Amino acid sequence: MTAETLPTETLPLTPVRRVPRGARHLITPTAVAAALIALYMWVGTLELDSIEQRSLNRAVILAKTVEHLQMTLAATALVVLIAIPLGVAASRARNRLIAPVILTLGNLGQAVPCIGLLVLCTFLMGVGFQTALVGLVAYAVLPVLRNTMVGVQQVDPALIEAARGMGMTRGQILRRVELKLAVPAILAGLRTALVLTVGVATLGAFVAAGGFGELIINGLKLNRMPVTIVGGVLTACVAFFIDWLGSLAENLLKPRGI
Repeated sequence: MTAETLPTETLPLTPVRRVPRGARHLITPTAVAAALIALYMWVGTLELDSIEQRSLNRAVILAKTVEHLQMTLAATALVVLIAIPLGVAASRARNRLIAPVILTLGNLGQAVPCIGLLVLCTFLMGVGFQTALVGLVAYAVLPVLRNTMVGVQQVDPALIEAARGMGMTRGQILRRVELKLAVPAILAGLRTALVLTVGVATLGAFVAAGGFGELIINGLKLNRMPVTIVGGVLTACVAFFIDWLGSLAENLLKPRGI
């Protein structure tokens, strides 16, 4: 029997099972819920002393959650109001001389260590919520600024010319064409800024702004590891949950066909 007449075996094709899109969206919240339940059950098995009981009770944890979310959401709102207009301005060809200045200012927040930035803000403004807010905004503005610039600059010039041919003004082209097509890039930068803000907001405890950072720092200072672990796990769960909400917003707000 020659090589040409050797029988060839055909292996059966196994179908690839894909996870439904709706099920994929439920993975993150399910994992977060499981982590919180496991944390609650673990703390319930511990014999907490009086110091740990003062930190790990429902009222304190709820208050720290509200403080942390307030810092995160307020800083993100200010970042959107500051970074998107600056990113649009820096993306214009007529502003190419000031674009490096805008990027340099946006880089300052991440060039300086965050704890150092908070110390500088403390010297200028004292301690409190506003001081932490300034530090968070300075630290989180760069991803949104950069992604806004990239998103607007990547719009096809042919589409802009077509919009001009239809009689649209510069403002209408920006709102109806450029910003709409730049939405995926802007939202990706916003998701990054949100996750950064959740993590860095723990340093707000150093300037008396509250949040989960107080649990982490108090646990370290008093050598109470359960308190530190609870603060760290809650911070991570909030970061994952907010990132999941950002992914949903990306899917809902991006233009069709992109």
